[in-house]
Amino acid sequence: MAVPPSYSDLGKSAKDIFSKGYGFGVVKLDLKTKSQSGVEFNTSGSSNTDTGKAAGSLETKYKMKELGLSFNQKWNTDNTLATEVTVEDQLTQGLKVALETSFVPNTGKKSGKLKTAYKRDFVNLGCDVDFEGPIIHAAAVLGYEGWIAGYQMAFDTAKSKLAQNNFALGYKAGDFQLHTNVNDGTEFGGSIYQKVNEELETAVTLAWTAGSNNTRFGIAAKYKLDKDASLSAKVNNASLIGVGYTQSLRPGRREGYSLSSDRREELQRRRSQGGDGLRAGGVTRRTKKRKKKRDPRTTSPPPTHTHTHTSSPIVHTFHEHLLTVMAEPRRRA
Repeated sequence: MAVPPSYSDLGKSAKDIFSKGYGFGVVKLDLKTKSQSGVEFNTSGSSNTDTGKAAGSLETKYKMKELGLSFNQKWNTDNTLATEVTVEDQLTQGLKVALETSFVPNTGKKSGKLKTAYKRDFVNLGCDVDFEGPIIHAAAVLGYEGWIAGYQMAFDTAKSKLAQNNFALGYKAGDFQLHTNVNDGTEFGGSIYQKVNEELETAVTLAWTAGSNNTRFGIAAKYKLDKDASLSAKVNNASLIGVGYTQSLRPGRREGYSLSSDRREELQRRRSQGGDGLRAGGVTRRTKKRKKKRDPRTTSPPPTHTHTHTSSPIVHTFHEHLLTVMAEPRRRA
């Protein structure tokens, strides 16, 4: 068997089906270039369409293959400067050592981390020391004939306390992958990935928390329409539906469109439509409004309405003639 994946990459095939190809509420742009001297430049920017908040980063990479050295510098719009120096396959074959530092000029905050990784057949080990704490992160993955077992832990030396304690077990056989994990003895999860054929990939995830009867699950699929276009879809038990479309325009340039719908909120909205109408099973029921009784102590009397009637010319003439006839006997007297 080849080198097993790192602990963080266990179940990655299923995770990618659920995460890649979707960008709900975010407009993102990535640009990668490389100079003739071998320096790589990665520029990325994103904007949240709901909040309007924008973020960006600039990253440069330079590798010296003959010495096994690589330098990586990154700056983002939060004004954080990060530098990483890596040495690989120099001390011994399969060993990778990296020193990562970050600095925030506005606040003067500094942090550092020492990373080590060792990869050989059937084994993948990793140990990181975060100087802020300090906290020790360690992970180990063993693989044999398709079976994979992993363990991950984090130990806070300042508190002398185990901050993380995770186990994982899985099986990988060609186009089929099974992954299960237990985090801190309370979070249980699992995933199944299957590549049905060259065009269709499917994945299922399950999650459960101890002390809760709520089981979370989701189903996702990715279908390649052709070599340059793919369609992704997913749904979970919370009635959240997502659809994504990705199109490769040319090498290094891709465009993606995604749509998300909360089916549960839509049903609740439909039930509340129509004011006093209640929708259930496509039938609308109307409820009668009760008239409120008036309180004579606090309620003013109803306003009086004065109606004015306008007489027509015929009625007006008849009225004048009647007054003349009635006044005639008085004159004679």
